[in-house]
Amino acid sequence: MSVIPVLEADVLRRQDPELAEILLGERERQASTLQLIAAENFTSPAVLAALGSPLANKYAEGYPGSRYHGGCEIVDVAERIAVDRAKALFGAEHANVQAHSGSSAVLAAYAALLRPGDTVLALGLPYGGHLTHGSPANFSGRWFDFVPYGVDGETGLLDYEQVRTLARNHRPKAIVCGSISYPRHIDYAFFREVADEVGAYLIADAAHPIGLVAGGAAPSPLPYADIVCATTHKVLRGPRGGMILCGAELAERVDRAVFPFTQGGAQMHTIAAKAVAFGEAATPAFTAYAHQVVANARVLAAGLAAEGLVVTTGGTDTHLITADPAPLGVDGRTGRGLLAAAGIVLDCCALPHGDARGLRLGTAALTTQGMGEREMAQVSALIAGVLRGEAEAVAAREEVRDLAGGFPPYPG
Repeated sequence: MSVIPVLEADVLRRQDPELAEILLGERERQASTLQLIAAENFTSPAVLAALGSPLANKYAEGYPGSRYHGGCEIVDVAERIAVDRAKALFGAEHANVQAHSGSSAVLAAYAALLRPGDTVLALGLPYGGHLTHGSPANFSGRWFDFVPYGVDGETGLLDYEQVRTLARNHRPKAIVCGSISYPRHIDYAFFREVADEVGAYLIADAAHPIGLVAGGAAPSPLPYADIVCATTHKVLRGPRGGMILCGAELAERVDRAVFPFTQGGAQMHTIAAKAVAFGEAATPAFTAYAHQVVANARVLAAGLAAEGLVVTTGGTDTHLITADPAPLGVDGRTGRGLLAAAGIVLDCCALPHGDARGLRLGTAALTTQGMGEREMAQVSALIAGVLRGEAEAVAAREEVRDLAGGFPPYPG
């Protein structure tokens, strides 16, 4: 099966060569560089096929069996399959698969449980909280009163006692647990205990670990949280999009918060692609993949630490790593630029100590390509060599190209 059939058939090149070249250029960029952005992955050709299907043409406001447009009998089946697979995969009583993104899922969760002005306790943005966890530039910070909790400045670990103290003092309507850069498992049972103590809802923003949860490589927030928000990309390896999992008692409120309150028509091609990804995630092969993602991350973290970077929390339990390159003579932003020039693509992130910026990287995409512990050792040495200035940019770029070329994301 062709990965990008319209390009192989030359349809797009004939009609719009300018855009065809952009698509081909991006495919080449992904194949010839190392994708270490923790939030990215490579979908399967089957997921791409669903995304590029005629389902993209269908308007389907509403839910299966209750649409505002005719001709939805087939896409209704696709959405029911996606919902059933998500419920089975995560052991959820209810799943909403229409959220356009993780941020849309969080917005809907807030809409289902909160009113403007309510107090919410969430991880502070300087410590790895997401934009939707109270940023003043985001709807969350404008509509709700967020109280931030943090991490220990020395260890980088969540300050659980601070969470309890702040919850008792502020009596929030909801507590959010989740992060875009926390490399350790979260104690969901603790957050449930605190939420119950102060009469708060518990919302788990599991956008990053949900793929590991699907593969049995991370603890599930489902038994503890009132609502779980997630993305369907990242480690889960599906299309870019969101989903919401909850108990039956909140199902109607969640569905109404997604449509009609925060979104319009569902993207049926994306929902079908989500169904494909959920099916893939239910296989033994995905379980092995999820565990390899974590094994690779631990080897990469250990390699970076051995090279002199300060790895936050001393390691990782998940797919992501955050590290301070300062001991190698560069700050995070400078380091990211140097690595980008060498074809090593990653992000900057906040660090638990001071105002310095560090590096955030993940192993989901490299693991999808088939790389293992041996390659992670090579990657850590490459990163350190570039950051120290020991590796010339051209030579480092060639080494990256050779390494990536041995593990094409879409062979053939």
